[in-house]
Amino acid sequence: MAKVIIKPLDPEFRSTPQEILSDSRYMPHFKDCIGAIDGVHVQASISPCDQVPYIGRKGIPTQNVMAICNFDMQFTFACVGWEGSAHNSRVFLSALRDPQSNFPKPPNGKYYLVDAGYPQMKGFLGPYKRERYHIPHFRRGEEQTGHKEIFNHTHSSLRSIIERTFGQVKIVIATMAIHNYIRRYAQLDRDFDESANYSSEEINEEIEVNTHEEDSPGRRDMEILRNSIAQSLM
Repeated sequence: MAKVIIKPLDPEFRSTPQEILSDSRYMPHFKDCIGAIDGVHVQASISPCDQVPYIGRKGIPTQNVMAICNFDMQFTFACVGWEGSAHNSRVFLSALRDPQSNFPKPPNGKYYLVDAGYPQMKGFLGPYKRERYHIPHFRRGEEQTGHKEIFNHTHSSLRSIIERTFGQVKIVIATMAIHNYIRRYAQLDRDFDESANYSSEEINEEIEVNTHEEDSPGRRDMEILRNSIAQSLM
């Protein structure tokens, strides 16, 4: 059921999202952006003997969930089941390389927005590192200065769609409704049975890493694109 619903409506991403078209902050600079990727840690109920791999930086058992959403706040991909100790980049690369995951890879010329916790490679555009990035950082200090900070501020603003999508109150209600539907009409659903141990408390985490970045295919292409967008924002 999830694989039928959690996927892009247009897997070829032929048109620019309306949310970008109608916002002068992002158009035309991000006209080829098709969505945002992020991970969220969900507190997990795990038997004591199996807890160790699920305990990450927060010190409690969690499941690391990676998701992609579009700019209409619809999930287009989800990867669940990873232990809380697994880093976002590991979850991402595993899903990207696994043909069974049905990862909606960006067509040539299109890209997703990612944060510093993901490797920068062709089709995945991250921020400038060692520069202010998150919106609260700008609120607490001076206005953004220079093309790198301006790019990071705009990138963060647009990418925040995934954080807002994770935070929707409606998700809790929708999850309850789907839970009941599966229990009533599809009790042999394998994915449902395998995921039965997890609860819904979220814990956010981000670590800046350089994993696989030096030899990532297309890394230079994305650096050129990022610089081009940054200059166009000036």
